[in-house]
Amino acid sequence: MKANLNLGSVSGIKIKVHWTFIFIILWVVFAELKQGGNTQSVLYNVAFILVVFVCVILHELGHALTAKQFGINTKKITLLPIGGLASLDKIPESPRQELIVTIAGPLVNVAIALLLYFFIQFENYSNLNLDEAFIVLKKLTLQNFIFYLFVVNIGLVIFNVIPAFPMDGGRVLRALLSLRMNRVKATKIAASIGQFIAAFFLLFGLLYNPFLVFIALFIFLGAYGENQMVQHMALLKDHNVKDAMLTNITTLQPETTLDDILKLIISGTETNFIVTKDDAVLGIVYHKTIIEYSSNRNKLAKDIMETDFKTLNTSDNLKSTYASIMGKKQMFFPVLENEKLIGAIDHTNLNEFIMLQTKLVY
Repeated sequence: MKANLNLGSVSGIKIKVHWTFIFIILWVVFAELKQGGNTQSVLYNVAFILVVFVCVILHELGHALTAKQFGINTKKITLLPIGGLASLDKIPESPRQELIVTIAGPLVNVAIALLLYFFIQFENYSNLNLDEAFIVLKKLTLQNFIFYLFVVNIGLVIFNVIPAFPMDGGRVLRALLSLRMNRVKATKIAASIGQFIAAFFLLFGLLYNPFLVFIALFIFLGAYGENQMVQHMALLKDHNVKDAMLTNITTLQPETTLDDILKLIISGTETNFIVTKDDAVLGIVYHKTIIEYSSNRNKLAKDIMETDFKTLNTSDNLKSTYASIMGKKQMFFPVLENEKLIGAIDHTNLNEFIMLQTKLVY
């Protein structure tokens, strides 16, 4: 099964739906039928869920299109059962920019709620007691549909201002803290608060609503991951590729057989190899490709090498390299100096460099 279903694109931003989104539709159908609903009520509720997630997409587009004004691109927006996720190329490091990009999402929901406000006849609800209101709100009418959508958008705004990093409220908190202290410390504080709130969500979810358990895990792991990333980026700020690269590497010739490559893997610690000829870098043979073709040991390096790759220079900043490797854009880079191959850098040795720097700094 494909992980995502493409819905199209807006301003070059792909809109995707993760396959797990179907579970929320099935849950709505099951819950409605269990309560004695019919085809009409099922379709009404499914339509409502779909429109709510259109509002979620618009929320994420608010983030993405605002970030674009600061030169930050967004590859895609993915709809998940717990909400939307905009995959920005990077988070703005300027506190002011992060604040503007973050509040743009909830402001979209505020705008939607204000628009819906003018289509709601509040007098139909304001003079009712609880029993009467319950009966009126159960009716499958367009007026109720709009009223529910109004309430949901207000709820999205309130939920998103909770200071649970990396949610919007937590990012606003981090941006405000960054105005008065360095970004690493601000992120650590915001992440700690986010993880505390996640623990509360987890407890409440286990007792009352299992859906909150997933939100708690998302917040806790997201806060931990981004806190680590910000610390690592700070450690790498003043270093270049030459400081962390591998220099003792084995290169392959285009005619090197897969049998010889497997012997290199078994006898050493290298798993990825650079293919060269006359000092020119021709390609990369990745470990996963070697394993894939391991049953055909007569294959040559030139037959299985990847030719679509990027190289780095020794003077390149490690921060951008870290972003590329951790973002899995490319996991192994040949390193050049004066257009001559002198080494390589990958996930493993970059992490080792970070660990050593952590010991030195902390």
